[in-house]
Amino acid sequence: MKKWFILGFMFLFVLIISACSNDETTTGEEDTADTTETTNNDATVSDEKVKIEFWHAMSGANQAAIDKAVADYNASQEQYEVEALFQGSYEESLTKLRSVGGTSDAPAIMQVFEVGTKYMIENGYVEPVQTFIDQDNYDVSQLEENILNYYTVDGQLYSMPFNSSTPVMLYNKDAFKKAGLDPENPPQTFEEVIAVASKLSNDDMKGFAILLYGWFFEEMLATQGGLYVDADNGRTDQATQALFNGEEGLRIFEFLKEMNDAGTLGNFGSVWDDIRTAFVSGQVAMYLDSSAGIADIAKNAPFEVGAAYIPYSEKADRNGVIIGGASLWMMNGISKEEQAGAWDFMKYLQTPEVQAQWHVSTGYFAINPAAYEQDIVKERWTEYPQLQVTVNQLQDTKPSTATQGALISVFPESREHVVTAIEELYQGGDPQAVLDKAAESTNRAIEIANKTSGN
Repeated sequence: MKKWFILGFMFLFVLIISACSNDETTTGEEDTADTTETTNNDATVSDEKVKIEFWHAMSGANQAAIDKAVADYNASQEQYEVEALFQGSYEESLTKLRSVGGTSDAPAIMQVFEVGTKYMIENGYVEPVQTFIDQDNYDVSQLEENILNYYTVDGQLYSMPFNSSTPVMLYNKDAFKKAGLDPENPPQTFEEVIAVASKLSNDDMKGFAILLYGWFFEEMLATQGGLYVDADNGRTDQATQALFNGEEGLRIFEFLKEMNDAGTLGNFGSVWDDIRTAFVSGQVAMYLDSSAGIADIAKNAPFEVGAAYIPYSEKADRNGVIIGGASLWMMNGISKEEQAGAWDFMKYLQTPEVQAQWHVSTGYFAINPAAYEQDIVKERWTEYPQLQVTVNQLQDTKPSTATQGALISVFPESREHVVTAIEELYQGGDPQAVLDKAAESTNRAIEIANKTSGN
C-alpha cells in the first residue's frame, strides 16, 4: 500500500494544462428491453447490451467530440453499450482509479495522460492492449508509428493512443511582413529565432515566448536527440538519474536567456489562455503551442497565422517531436465480456472515418493516417493549412529513444522542477546552475520512487 500511495502522491504535483485537452460529455443509447440477467466475474451480462464504462478527463468541445463518437458506436452495433463518464482532470481521474483499480468496479477503459504511462504500467490495474492485438491479429501497421512508439515498451503496446498532439511554433505573418521578413520562411534554429525575435520586437510586441510548462523543454531537448533520463530514457531499464542538464538542455536555457536578457522574450506565465491571448492580441509574434489548438488560434486571430516546426539547436540535427496528449488503457479486473467490448470500441475509434471526424472536431492527430484522405479532412486543411504542418512534423520525426519520450513515474514532479529552473533563469540565474538544481531534485524523486517500488 505504501508503494502505491507514494506513487499516487507523486501525481499531485502535476501541472497539466489543457492545450492538449478539450472536452464534451456523452451518454449512450440504452436498451430498455426486459431480459433475464446472469453474472460473470461480478459483471452483469444479459440479453441487453454489455455496459462498457469509459472514464475520461476531457471537457468542453472535446467532450462533445467524445460523446458523438460514443453515440455513433452505440448505434452501429447491438452487443455493447459504451458510457462515457467525465472524471475531472487527469490527476483527479487517477485518484478515483486508485480506489477501484484491479476490481470489477473499475471502468473498462481509462484515459490517462502520457506522463502517467510509467505509473499505469506498474500499478497492476491494466491489461496491455497488446494482448488483444495478438489474439485478434489486429494490424497496427495501419496506425501512425510515431504515435505508437510512445506507448510501446519492451515490444508491447500497453495502451491505445487517443488524443495525441505535439508542439508547433505559431507566428504572426502580418508582423513578419511589417518587419521586412519573409512570412513564408519562418526561423528554424535557435540562432534564427533569436535574430528574428530581435527584428520583431518593439514597445508593444515581444518577438518570442514559450509557456512555463515542462513539455516544451522536453520537446526542444528531444528534437536535438537529447535524453531526459538515463537507461535510454527509462525504456531499457529503470531510470536512475536525469540527463536533461547536459549540453542539449543547456542550449535551450542559453537560448531563452539570450532573448530574456535582450528583452525580446515574453513571459506570459503558465496558463495556456494567457499566452494565446497575448499572441492573438499582438503582444508576441512567435510562440510554441499544442497542435490541437491551432485551428482555434487561426480562426480567432485578426491576422494571418503561420505554423512551423519547433526550433532546434544549430549544433544538432533536427530529430522531431515526442507525442503528447493521452491514451486509452484496458482494465484487468473487469469481466471478459467487458474487455471484449472495450477492445471492440477501441478498434472502432481507429477507423479512418472516425479518426477523420475526431481530427477535424478537436485538432488532435488522426491515429490512423488514412483519415487524412477523407474529404472532411481535406476540406479542413484547405481552410486551415496550418494543420498539415503539424502532421508533416510528426511524420518527419526520426524514431529513437529521444523522440520516443522518457518513462519515469515522477515525471509530473520533474516537470515542476524544470519550470522552477526556467523561472529562476528569467530572474537572472545561471543556466547550468539552475538546470543542475532541477536535475538533482529529479534524481532525489527518482531514487525515492525506485526504492519504494523495490527497483
